[in-house]
Amino acid sequence: MQWKSRGFPPGPTPFPIIGGLWRIKFRADHGNLRKLAKRYGNICTLWLGHKPMVVLYGFRAVKDGLTTNSEDVSGRLQTYVFNKMANGKGILVSNGLIWKQQRHFGIGALRKLGMGNKGMERGIQTEARYLVEFFRDKDGRAVDPSFPVVHAVSNVICAVVFGHRFSLEDETFRRLIEAYNCIVAFGNSYFYYVCEVFPWAVEHLPGPVKKASFSCDFVRSFIRQEIKSHRERGTRDEPEDFIDYYLDQIEKTKNTPNSTFDEDNMVQSVFDLFLGGSETTATTLRWALLYMVAYPDIQEKVQKELDAVLSPSHLICYEDRKKLPYTNAVIHEIMRFGSIVLITIPREAVKDTTVLGYRLPKGTVVMANIDSALFDPGYWETPHQFNPGHFLDKDGNFVIPEAFLAFSAGHRVCLGEVLAKMELFIIFCSLLQAFKFTLPEGVKEVNTSVVFGSTMKPHPYKLCAVLR
Repeated sequence: MQWKSRGFPPGPTPFPIIGGLWRIKFRADHGNLRKLAKRYGNICTLWLGHKPMVVLYGFRAVKDGLTTNSEDVSGRLQTYVFNKMANGKGILVSNGLIWKQQRHFGIGALRKLGMGNKGMERGIQTEARYLVEFFRDKDGRAVDPSFPVVHAVSNVICAVVFGHRFSLEDETFRRLIEAYNCIVAFGNSYFYYVCEVFPWAVEHLPGPVKKASFSCDFVRSFIRQEIKSHRERGTRDEPEDFIDYYLDQIEKTKNTPNSTFDEDNMVQSVFDLFLGGSETTATTLRWALLYMVAYPDIQEKVQKELDAVLSPSHLICYEDRKKLPYTNAVIHEIMRFGSIVLITIPREAVKDTTVLGYRLPKGTVVMANIDSALFDPGYWETPHQFNPGHFLDKDGNFVIPEAFLAFSAGHRVCLGEVLAKMELFIIFCSLLQAFKFTLPEGVKEVNTSVVFGSTMKPHPYKLCAVLR
């Protein structure tokens, strides 16, 4: 067999041309990947057309596969869709020098802008306040929280990147959010896989492909407009947002021979920060509110802890998490149980390497099933139950188990992890301090099943926010 002779991990027999993706019905979802692991083990090979893709399943395989020879598997697959989306630029799907320089600069700029400290906290507190006002205005009436939540989270990243926020009524901003939603929905659709395996057919494909492409163009022109207005108002003594820092960097490195700092990389880096920094956190917050409605006893315990530790007028800050172990455990359990990213964006071996004892040649695709680590029965007491106790020791202190890989691992670990945790904590606590969340009248059942996409979303729902 083809893979046996080359020493790849076992896997289903690939078909000519289309490979083995049909085995998972062109969907990398939980059930399909679990069946695959059950049959072939925690590391197996699927063929993406004629390209081998190694799938890692379960905590040990995911952790070792991404961290043991982390640098060897830190490449990004340059596929047809990724090239269309980013053309090898920016942070998320770039490689080599571009990736190193852009990521390093991105982390540095976010730190200077206050990631992890008071600077960024103020922006998050502002958005939390607007969100509280939104619910207060509804006066306990049933409301779908998704757009206001997405709006609040996106505005945090807007303040960081563009230096200003947008109002809920802003039409362009609404279109921007819709464009991102469209890009994310495309990312795990059948159409995505078809484009990757048969790129020549893309021109003839209907709606979704064109729509995703149009959405990417819309986002990019929006960002270019923002850059233009930054340029027009001239340089500032002290950079105030990511674009300021980037324009400064372009100026500083214009005579450096191998500098990758230019407008295209700036546009793509902003695109990536927005994509990474809004969709995931907003979806997690939507799960958070849904779980509080589904588990009212847990909501009550969080509120008891908040009331016991903080005064009602206290402005919640990230430092408070140290005094609120139960609440912090609940937030982490929401991230684990909601498990919104099933698989990491595929990585690629940048040189011949070894993963879990198998020799993988340069160019092999590595796909890690993060979800399987977050539900690994060997590491979680009740993996398929919502249980904040997973993050508490016997004395009630907050702990993070090693299998908590919600932000991935290795060289491509999420660079916005601190920002995401700050947002989740401050917004969640601000809302629960102010309101009791309940089901609308007449609704008996909470639907906690998943809508499958490149992030796992809850089904649309309504809730009532009753002032406490």
